[in-house]
Amino acid sequence: MMNKHYSRVMIKLSGEAIGEQGKVISPELVHHISSEIEDVSKKGVSIGLVIGAGNIFRGQEIIQSLGIERVVADQVGMLATMINALLFKEVLLEKGIKTSILSALDVPQLAEVYTPQKAWEYMVGGTCVIFAGGTGNPFFTTDTAAALRAAEVKAEILIKATKVDGVYDKDPNCYPEAKKFDKLSYLDVINKGLKVMDSTAISLCRENNIPIMVYNMYVKGNLSAAVFNKSVGTLIM
Repeated sequence: MMNKHYSRVMIKLSGEAIGEQGKVISPELVHHISSEIEDVSKKGVSIGLVIGAGNIFRGQEIIQSLGIERVVADQVGMLATMINALLFKEVLLEKGIKTSILSALDVPQLAEVYTPQKAWEYMVGGTCVIFAGGTGNPFFTTDTAAALRAAEVKAEILIKATKVDGVYDKDPNCYPEAKKFDKLSYLDVINKGLKVMDSTAISLCRENNIPIMVYNMYVKGNLSAAVFNKSVGTLIM
């Protein structure tokens, strides 16, 4: 087995990434991503996973269409992350990966309440931890939750799973001439206004010296390549 570079990683997976063609959940994508996680976990890497809920609930759209408060919309979004967490937990358990959910919200029938100590103990013991409920507070995204949890469990890298193979200066799906960056600084991302993660998440990673790898999750073997420090995607540090 190759020498691993990162032994404890935090993976940020967007909710939109696991739904396709009108499906809230794509079984094919869930199985693909969980197989990628299984491969890395069985190589001895400690894994934390934060999953968004954009496939289930789009807060900004609901705020505009129903006129509800941002706080309520964010609370609904935090609950929606629990659905994705429960699904991924069951799929990973079926693959033989010890998995637990730690929630920022107190939902004892579904998950244990998050504490940094509990997360640390699980990850050190080889359990994959899915962090649900965002930060537990409104006005913060799941990107920020992933950066915060990465800092709290001392993750060596935050891996952002996306639909494209890195960070571009503009949307490559709309602009064929878009330029891909192989490496960026945290300040580059903020100053250039690049749509990678929100600025709070970037700042948290910068303050805690946590590099961010943005990669295409749909390519088989890419997660392992990112964890083992091969050249995939865009590295932000």
